[in-house]
Order: sequence, then structure tokens, then C-alpha cells
Amino acid sequence: MLISYQILVTKLIREQGALVRSVKRSTLVVAMAIVALVAVGGTYAVVELSNLPATSCITSGGKIQVVAAENFWGSLVSQIGGTHTSVLSIVTDPNADPHEYESSASDAQAVANACLVIVNGAGYDAWAQQLISASGNQHQTVLNVQLLLNAPSNANPHFWYSPYYVNDTVGAMYRDLVKIDPADSGYYTQGYASLNASLAVYNARIHEIASQFAGVKVAATEDIFVYLANATRLDLVSPPSFMQAVAEGNDPPAASVATFQQQLDNRSVSLLVYNQQTVTPLTQNMRTLAAQNNISVVGITETVQPQDVEFQVWMNAELLALQNGLNAGVLGQ
Repeated sequence: MLISYQILVTKLIREQGALVRSVKRSTLVVAMAIVALVAVGGTYAVVELSNLPATSCITSGGKIQVVAAENFWGSLVSQIGGTHTSVLSIVTDPNADPHEYESSASDAQAVANACLVIVNGAGYDAWAQQLISASGNQHQTVLNVQLLLNAPSNANPHFWYSPYYVNDTVGAMYRDLVKIDPADSGYYTQGYASLNASLAVYNARIHEIASQFAGVKVAATEDIFVYLANATRLDLVSPPSFMQAVAEGNDPPAASVATFQQQLDNRSVSLLVYNQQTVTPLTQNMRTLAAQNNISVVGITETVQPQDVEFQVWMNAELLALQNGLNAGVLGQ
């Protein structure tokens, strides 16, 4: 049975709101602490006029134009920037493989006009980096997540599935917005503090899964799940060469296919994580084989789904589906 997160989202939105409200009282304290850190560090003590954004990247309503190559990064930066930013996320289609996205003329125009552009890097959105180079916008701030993390160009690009990398990236988003618009730094500080309070719910579930299921053997159809498996301390045993080949749109080595099939036939894993946005006949076969062997299958997606929910609500729903699947898988064995 495929355990999807979609039906959990509405319930989690309500739960998320209740839990976040419980920590709202501390948000102002956190915000003040962040301001103090910035002041002590002196990072933005002096702002050169040459660092101010070109007026073309400010909307007629006075908002900073931000372009995120993908909606997972767009969701996060919009929560920090709030009403002071106009955020466009380019890759959002739940029925498309983000690895195969082709940019348009409107994408190029949006990138050229943006004060801040956020790209994933590591080959995931090379099209966006090409648009940045072509625009020649000298006043533009570019946040490349791969470079921020000092990750190699051939790294697993699914950085948003790591809570640690998300934390680093959110911090960089905050610093970039303050650098672009220092006059409204207090507003961005409160947005940053509120987002961190909200992300605490998602981080808590990751720790809960790790405490309950550390060491449990699981499989995945591609390497999108590697970072989250590490964070939840699950033992991801499916062949790395299989997962990487599928993620890159290549045929996996025959030996890796045979090993994966044997793992499912022998029920040596408690759960299969299935990427619903990069479906191939081979991954469909693996999903079918898992179901035939009564192995729980949990569906995940590359981009935020549904598109109108926040990053942490989407991710928390996926984590809940993972937790339920692990419960079913471990009990089933």
C-alpha cells in the first residue's frame, strides 16, 4: 500500500498552527537575540550605497523582487520576506520532473529583474545559472545553495531534504535580505525568528523518528532520500549506484537492479521510499515488487505539494507518512 502525505496536509496545517502559536511568545525574544548577534558581529554596521539594489528590481509597490528556481526555497524565503518581498518560484509543477525543466523567456525576464535569485546548484538547475549569467545584472544578489554549503559540483543535489542544510540556507536568505534592504532589518529578523519557530515542529518529528527507528533498514528508488535517511538515522541499504542513476535519468547497472530486487524479494527492508515525480518503468516495477512482498511504500515529491502550503507543512506531512510506514513495516515483520 502506498502511504502518501497528501491526505495528511489539511490536518497538519491545523496542528502546525496550534504548535507554532505555542512558541510565538518566544519569537520576539529570539528576534532580539538575532539583532544582537548581527550588531555584535558588525556584519551590516556599514552599508555602502553601491550595495543597494537597482530600482528596477523593486516593484511599483516597493517590494523586493525575489526569484527562487524551485518552490521549496521560494516557500522559505517568502516566510522571511513577508509583505516586503515579491517571490516567484519557477519550478512548481507536481506532474513534471524538475531535473528536466526547460526555462522560458518569462523566466529569463524574471531573473534579470530580481534583486535576489536563489538557485540550488550541483547541476540541479543549471538553466537558472545560465539565465543569471545572461542577464548581466551587476546589482543582483545570488544565493547558490551548493556554494553556500561548500558542496562539490557533483554532490547529491537534494539539499532541501537535509534539515541541517535547510537551517544553513534559511540563515543565508535572512542575511541576504538584510543586506539588500537594511532599513527593514527588524522586519526580516522577526520573519526569520517566526520561521525558525515553525521549523522546530518539523525538526522535532525528525528527532522522534530517529529515536524510534534508528538502524531500521529501508530502501529508496533514488537518492533524494539520502539526506533525510541520515537525519532520521535510518539504514538506507538500496544500491547507491541504482539511486544515483535514476536521479540522473540513466539506466542503473544491471548488478544494482538485481541487488535491489533481491532486497525486496527477501523482505530485508521494512519500507520503500518512492519518488512520485521521477517515475520510470523500472521504479514502478520496484514499487510493485515491494507491494507484492507486503513492504510499506511511502511516496515523496521533489517540490512542495500541494503548491499552496508552506515548506514545513509539506515536509512534516511527508515525515508523518514515513513514520506511519515505518510503524506498519516494523510491526509487519
